[in-house]
Amino acid sequence: MQAALSTAPPLAFPPPRAGRLDLPAPLEGRGIGLRCAVDADIAWLRALYRQLRAHEFAPMGWPPQALAAFLDQQFAMQHLHYTRHYERAEFLVVERDGAPVGRLYLQRSAPEHLLVDISLDARVRGEGIGGALIRWAQDEAHARGRGMRLHVEHGNHGARRLYERLGFAVADTLPTHALMRWDADLR
Repeated sequence: MQAALSTAPPLAFPPPRAGRLDLPAPLEGRGIGLRCAVDADIAWLRALYRQLRAHEFAPMGWPPQALAAFLDQQFAMQHLHYTRHYERAEFLVVERDGAPVGRLYLQRSAPEHLLVDISLDARVRGEGIGGALIRWAQDEAHARGRGMRLHVEHGNHGARRLYERLGFAVADTLPTHALMRWDADLR
């Protein structure tokens, strides 16, 4: 498996989009910022992915090296999928006081915004950062007369509750995910 990964091209991000992302004052006041992800962020994002997904595969009983290799492969496939299928998305790193604490991948184009992914380090989950970032994206979509959509895994009950509190509703049920939509007109 390791040989197959080493022959693959290195993971990369598309060139950053121009323009500034103005976050709400309460987030900036807490030291939260967004910046475009760069190739040098790949290692940190891979570690974040491992942190977020390791518990799902822990019951398999794999040796730590095998689990890490599997999760690294899954991260690489997800990264390639996101950068190929959401080429208009902004791949953003969430920072607190200049240090990475998460990622926000957001496609802000018509007909509606798409929250491709939001993931936060365990150290900052539960502090309201994710909800505030999603509300920021909703406000921006609303200002442009757009709604917003996202996908959530069926077993991710915490995220689904958050999305429902933010006004998202299930629009379609897929085999592994639910498609949820937020309508700017209902605001």
